[in-house]
Amino acid sequence: MKTVEAIILAGGLGTRLQDVVYDMPKPMAAINGKPFLSYLLNELSTQGIERVILSVGYKYKMIEAYFGHRHAGMEIVYAVEPEPLGTGGGIKLAMEQVSGERVFLFNGDTLFKVALAEMENFHLKKNFDLTLAVKELTDFDRYGRVEITDDRIQAFHEKEKVAQGYINGGVYLMEKDILLKGSYPAKFSFEKDFLEKQIGQISCGAFPANGYFLDIGIPETYEQAQNDFRRLESGE
Repeated sequence: MKTVEAIILAGGLGTRLQDVVYDMPKPMAAINGKPFLSYLLNELSTQGIERVILSVGYKYKMIEAYFGHRHAGMEIVYAVEPEPLGTGGGIKLAMEQVSGERVFLFNGDTLFKVALAEMENFHLKKNFDLTLAVKELTDFDRYGRVEITDDRIQAFHEKEKVAQGYINGGVYLMEKDILLKGSYPAKFSFEKDFLEKQIGQISCGAFPANGYFLDIGIPETYEQAQNDFRRLESGE
């Protein structure tokens, strides 16, 4: 029986949150007294994830001291960047610890409730190299837009004012080989240097999901999380 694995990007500094999250990795930002990362890990545990590789760098000892090597019934391992490697370099380093053929990937500052088993069935049925969970929004300008045709991602568009469209929800399922077999520098961007440049060379699927979505990247959404997560935990 295969182990369901996930990589979480947890090395961010939280530059735009310095007034509220000082001198700690962004995923450790406190939401109602608990690190944001604990909410994400708990969500993954309820969805059947059994092993998590945390891609870490900046002050990672704070994360390791809090979570150790088991949390919510999951094994926790650490892929430690010797220096900042960018999102792509961090993922590639973590990918070396993935034991299976494919792995889920999450941003450590975003909670997007996606039915992971359904996403995997979609990925396998369509035989995609990479599947991205997308979220439909209206009247937005904070996120770039994902162009989709017949379940396939055609392009990623820069941030602009959009009346309606799909955004990258930051939840991926990817075949392990597509990143490891490529030739990339030690430091590169997963979004710019891999996704946007390789979109024509790999089969990239879009899995629409309408679950709760919030990233804590700016002070306004960080404050929103305090109220939202309290309601989520109480079952409201």
